[in-house]
Amino acid sequence: MSEARKSRSTEAFFGRRRGKTIRPKQATALADGLSHYRLDLAQPAPADLHGLFDREVADIRLEIGFGGGERLLHEAAAHPGTGFIGVEPFVNSMAKMMVALEETPLANLRVYDDDATQLLDWLPDALLAGIDLLYPDPWPKRKHWKRRFVSPTNLKRIARVLKPGGRFRFASDIDTYVNWTLLQCAANGGFEWQAASADDWRKPYENWPGTRYEAKAFREGRTPAYLTFIRK
Repeated sequence: MSEARKSRSTEAFFGRRRGKTIRPKQATALADGLSHYRLDLAQPAPADLHGLFDREVADIRLEIGFGGGERLLHEAAAHPGTGFIGVEPFVNSMAKMMVALEETPLANLRVYDDDATQLLDWLPDALLAGIDLLYPDPWPKRKHWKRRFVSPTNLKRIARVLKPGGRFRFASDIDTYVNWTLLQCAANGGFEWQAASADDWRKPYENWPGTRYEAKAFREGRTPAYLTFIRK
């Protein structure tokens, strides 16, 4: 781990950055797409991030680790008046997203292709209406739990950038990670879990299109949990 990452008081929450060699079409779409959609964190964040998008937006939401991007693309297309920022460090997944955006551009979307903690630290206070962390790497071995994205340090980051009343959603099919997240959010004190009954965490979110990770969980006999927390 680099000294820069150590100084950030966090472990890398993601594993490898690359998979199979991407095809020439994907490589071109990746380069062209990132030149337009990628946020430049080398520049100070503007006081009003709404102007980063190619259309007027009322609110801004963030998805951390969007995988192939299917759900993020669905959400951005369904809510054109909301700005979306997607973070995904895995190059192959970002390339897939850029191919999709080449075919169907979205004026209300921006992306970042590195560590999400860098983006969270760059964002102004109390800016976001929502943050989604859906099927993150569970790091199932106990010795790796410190690499889970949900941590005291990262929850402070999330709490800082969410508006009061903003929504943090976490979905996972790994029981230990679900319980871990409930305990961590309770310890933080800045979040209120929205669950009056079991159905509130057993049922998918409204207009949920599903994900390939979720489909894999069902195939392997695991039941996902869909947690929602409100920033106090």
